[in-house]
Amino acid sequence: MRKSYKFRLYPAKEQEIVLVKTLDVCRYIYNEFLADRRNAYDRCNQGLTTFDQITQVKYIECRTEVFSQIKQDVLRRLGKSFDAFFRRCKTGETPGYPRFKGKDRYNSFTYPQSGFKIEGTKLKLSKIGNIKIKQHREIEGKIKTCSIKREVDQWYAVLSVDMGANPEKIDPATSIGVDVGLNSCISLSNGEKFDSPIYYRKSERSLEVQRKRLSKKKKGSSNRLKQKLKVVKVHRNIRNQRLDFNHKLSRILVNRFDRVVFEDLNIKNMVKDHHLAKSIHDVAWGQLIQMAKSKAEEAGNFVELVNPFNTSQECSSCGNIVKKALSVRIHKCPECGLELDRDVNAAINILNRCTVGTTGGPVESRTLVWAMKQEATHYNGW
Repeated sequence: MRKSYKFRLYPAKEQEIVLVKTLDVCRYIYNEFLADRRNAYDRCNQGLTTFDQITQVKYIECRTEVFSQIKQDVLRRLGKSFDAFFRRCKTGETPGYPRFKGKDRYNSFTYPQSGFKIEGTKLKLSKIGNIKIKQHREIEGKIKTCSIKREVDQWYAVLSVDMGANPEKIDPATSIGVDVGLNSCISLSNGEKFDSPIYYRKSERSLEVQRKRLSKKKKGSSNRLKQKLKVVKVHRNIRNQRLDFNHKLSRILVNRFDRVVFEDLNIKNMVKDHHLAKSIHDVAWGQLIQMAKSKAEEAGNFVELVNPFNTSQECSSCGNIVKKALSVRIHKCPECGLELDRDVNAAINILNRCTVGTTGGPVESRTLVWAMKQEATHYNGW
């Protein structure tokens, strides 16, 4: 099992110059060998492999000395881009031919095997030097790769660690259904709710002010570059807030429940509705589900996805279909008389659809779900 640790770096000015030059060399190699692949196909109708190009990279002359394995990793990165392109062609997706990287479009390089080492409060990088690192937690497992990443004006080290074999899956004793939404970020089948923080909505006014100032700056001027940096920083702050929230929320779910059941939503199609797209992106359902999966895998727990069809319309008590518009927030069943919050009703249906229980049968019977429903407590935040 692999796990990644992300630590902040504090390079000196001279070291930052070397880091930027290393990125420039990697971007130059990427673009040059991308052009070689295109030319080989256009002129000779023949493709080049990653291995073919790795044997040629040593002949590239660069003003800045770069660790050899970093150069090789750039070509593996290019090879993965072409592999993904051909895979999309075969599956009928929009292919998206690999593009040349502009100055602001190449922001990381990787030491794939060696050339790096943590010594105390310093990260030793071959051909670059010793950079101060903020190691805020201990690293478990064996470090395999080290990626240096630039995020606007900040630098990070991302260490990929081999944790050994996956932990054995436990026999789940507690299960919960989770309905994701816009009014509440998630609603649980036991009645609890977690409100959505809507970080983008809260920062929208500030972002609009910075964008308006950017539009008034002369293109190519130093003032425009400074203002562009301010806009990017607002976006980074929103992203970090959302990331922090989803990390904490996914941790709560995995710590409290042995099995967490989500809907298998097609988010890519859902954001095509321009009335809801901004709100869906703001709550970041996909990010939450992915984080819950990775945390559950590490803990030996389960995260499962079920068919989302009619989870909001079906009655969780009798199974009757009760049609209602999105604006109707209360589920009222004319058959059995059940009256329940719409999202909680959906969460119970999601839990009922998870059919892999401890004995191979349904996780929860309708009778037990009804008992849980009567004892439900409403929870906002943590």
